[in-house]
Amino acid sequence: MKNSLLSFFLLILLVSCKDETAKKTPLQAETKIVQSINTPATTQASLSRLYSNNKQLFLSWVEKKDTISELKFAVYDTNKWSEPSTITAGNNWFVNWADFPAIAENNGNILTHTLQKSASGTYTYDIKLNLYNASTKSWKKDFLLNNDGTQSEHGFVSMVPDSSNGFFVTWLDGRNTVNSKTPQMTLRGATVTPNGEIVADTLLDNRTCDCCNTAATLTNNGPIVVYRDRSKDEIRDIYIVRKVAGKWTAPKPVFEDNWYIPGCPVNGPAIDATKNNVSIAWFTAADDNPRVQVAFSDNAGETFGMPIRVDNGNAIGRVDIVSLDASNAAVLWMEPKGNETLIQLAKVSNSGKVNTPITISKTLNERASGFPQVEKVGQFLFISWTSLGEAQSIIKMAKVSVNDL
Repeated sequence: MKNSLLSFFLLILLVSCKDETAKKTPLQAETKIVQSINTPATTQASLSRLYSNNKQLFLSWVEKKDTISELKFAVYDTNKWSEPSTITAGNNWFVNWADFPAIAENNGNILTHTLQKSASGTYTYDIKLNLYNASTKSWKKDFLLNNDGTQSEHGFVSMVPDSSNGFFVTWLDGRNTVNSKTPQMTLRGATVTPNGEIVADTLLDNRTCDCCNTAATLTNNGPIVVYRDRSKDEIRDIYIVRKVAGKWTAPKPVFEDNWYIPGCPVNGPAIDATKNNVSIAWFTAADDNPRVQVAFSDNAGETFGMPIRVDNGNAIGRVDIVSLDASNAAVLWMEPKGNETLIQLAKVSNSGKVNTPITISKTLNERASGFPQVEKVGQFLFISWTSLGEAQSIIKMAKVSVNDL
């Protein structure tokens, strides 16, 4: 009898141990899936931006030293970082959690930007470009993108390579918000040549949301821009403009969420493409239902399928997206879970399937935590974000194999 009882309790103990192991396995697996990597950024660093040319990863960020802000960058190649380089510095920048420097590369040429105050007003600043020419091995620094001469807001820049070793750049432009009876924020686009000339400066939309980030990508047909529009009735949905056969299309909605909001939500879209297959992610809180959605196009953005919700409910947004292939994308976003805020990553298919999200990191639901970024190099996704400490902010990074999504 004693032996039987002993055997019974041993069996219960073994089953309990197996159950505990089973419970721990998903957490252990996720820890192994998300691999932390070092960054070249030091303390008081924030506002990271990533760009991939499919072979190398470019990281730019801002470091604050007393009253001086420095724009730095480094390149991740064959599992190691280059020495960080300071591109430019200043004590008269507009440094903002949502409107921060971008970086792109095209056959060795590198383009970045900063925002420089043009007057004493809170939102009076210009876009200054910094261009590295691979042929001359030299920088052209701090030259003006917007040439309107108004003391108004210019920012929320997106940039992508074009076919001439230069770059297509798009931004929100406030020239019509001053000295106008009907002040409106606008969307503009231009080309930056390898020598730093600004050409084909074009008005793309004459009324947009004031402070939601833009996003751009390149298809076989040409560049696409997505952004948050603003109707006369304060409907602020995501719109798209495309360059087709050398001409820009009229703005039209990606999807009519019909989000009425009489103020800017500071939560713009993200876009990426594989040839003419396009994926877009965005945040909306239409119908008092905060959510992150993804939509796919197989015709270079001419039309999109129905939105696919990817979050687990009550999302914060701050999205990014990267194309994995013609049918799939990886979307990054922030959402609350209890008293915590998580950075989530999930694979989503144009068939509507959303894989179980992977938690990249806990973060804080504060403006200073910024917008997490994701880019793809080879078979890995690289994620960067700002981690806030008591006395300093630092940039953290991780990588996830595409096969683990």
